Amino acid sequence: MEKRKARILQEVISLSHHLKTYPAPRFWPILRKEKEWTVKPRPGPHPQDRSIPLAIILRDILKYAETMKEVKKILAERKVLVDRVVRKDYKFPVGLMDVISLPDAKKNFRVLPHSTYFLTLVEIPDEEANFKLCRIENKTTVKRGNIQLNLHDGRNLLIRVNDPFNPVEDTYSTLDVLKLSLPDGKLLETFKLEKGAWAIIIGGENVGRYGVIEEISDVGFKRKNLVTIRLPNGEKAITIMDYIFVIGRDSPIITLPEGG
Repeated sequence: MEKRKARILQEVISLSHHLKTYPAPRFWPILRKEKEWTVKPRPGPHPQDRSIPLAIILRDILKYAETMKEVKKILAERKVLVDRVVRKDYKFPVGLMDVISLPDAKKNFRVLPHSTYFLTLVEIPDEEANFKLCRIENKTTVKRGNIQLNLHDGRNLLIRVNDPFNPVEDTYSTLDVLKLSLPDGKLLETFKLEKGAWAIIIGGENVGRYGVIEEISDVGFKRKNLVTIRLPNGEKAITIMDYIFVIGRDSPIITLPEGG
């Protein structure tokens, strides 16, 4: 049902270059009764129903601007970076695990799932803003037997293989998470989706909750396997594997939102 609603929403907001406030994603902090129109995110690294336009982040979430004119001026002056890359498009879609940096304000934020807001900004230290976590959504074999990893934010990472008949370099599985340096995107570390790893839930009723993976129940289709997470307060949360995002091996390597 949730995926069906998301698909319908995607169809509605993709019909035009403009977007009314009513069909906009409910987690956007916009004034729906006071304004008829809002910013429609441009096609980019994240789906429209799982991202927030950069303009709304600067104006409505961070409050660094009061009007759209001020937002455009800030962006034109190259004062905003997403994943350590300057972004000047106020419609640029910012999504899960993206890192927003404001050098003049000496602030960095990471976009993370939240139980109330679905997506939220969590302030992070400078050293943590130099890397990003990306989940492997798909993998394919390309020319000369090399492996291409397709990541959740639209990136493609090529793993070169010396011997196509014995690809010992291919140690990656879908839904594993890669730690990439920013902005060059170099692979730093890999986190397997396995028992004992730390993970955060990115969808469903338990979105935003995090803890240690305690059990993985095989139901025959990997993305639908049930995963049990033990939360920091001792409680347990159960969700499907497709909603699991690994954030560390023995402990989280990122700053997490409060109340998870």
